[in-house]
Amino acid sequence: MKGLLLAFGFLTRLPVPSGSAGPEAFAAAIRCYPLVGLVVGALVAGAGWLGSLADPWVGALAALACWVGVTGALHLDGLSDVADGVGAAHGDRSRLIAVMADPHVGSFGVVAIVLQLLAKLVLLHGAAGVGWLPVVLVPFAARIGPLAWARWLPPLKPAGLGATVASAVRARDLWGWAAVLAAACVAVPSLIVAPLLIAAAAAWFRRRLGGITGDAHGAGIELVETGLLVALVAICQR
Repeated sequence: MKGLLLAFGFLTRLPVPSGSAGPEAFAAAIRCYPLVGLVVGALVAGAGWLGSLADPWVGALAALACWVGVTGALHLDGLSDVADGVGAAHGDRSRLIAVMADPHVGSFGVVAIVLQLLAKLVLLHGAAGVGWLPVVLVPFAARIGPLAWARWLPPLKPAGLGATVASAVRARDLWGWAAVLAAACVAVPSLIVAPLLIAAAAAWFRRRLGGITGDAHGAGIELVETGLLVALVAICQR
């Protein structure tokens, strides 16, 4: 329960009881990320459904606003930092890390955030025609990604989030959530692309970044969510 509360406190802006936690407890909270995603998905789908009672575009906007609000734009910030770092590094690893650590947002980051929000808005409008229930599982599936990346990729910064959670994910955690995802694919077949998206993100992080960071975890979640929405709209509208 403590790990779940820590995960909610870190990944969302939902009110949860505050308390002290050491680095090991904070790292272990990554095992609860998919559960947090399930709650986020339920809130997003609920907001979208209510908005769609007025108009599908209103539903898409309501869902997107809820998505950004409940997560505090945390993952969008990671996407922005990764975009700025990759865009400005030009192959220089030290510059990549320095730019990603800079709290200011550059032009690459702004473009990445705008494109991501536009993509989600349009795809959520498409989801309104499919039904909001499958959307509940999109944030859940995307948050299995950090468990895989923590096991597959070396931490890029010795004192960052990537290093903190590197040893927290056990093989049984990853296989357990993979089994839950497989069961979820029965209800929402489009989720079958989730492992491919997660693996593709891991390959890209290894090639372009050389490892994983907290920003990369956030960027990966955002990109996997978008990919899952694409699959949902494409497959379910056939």
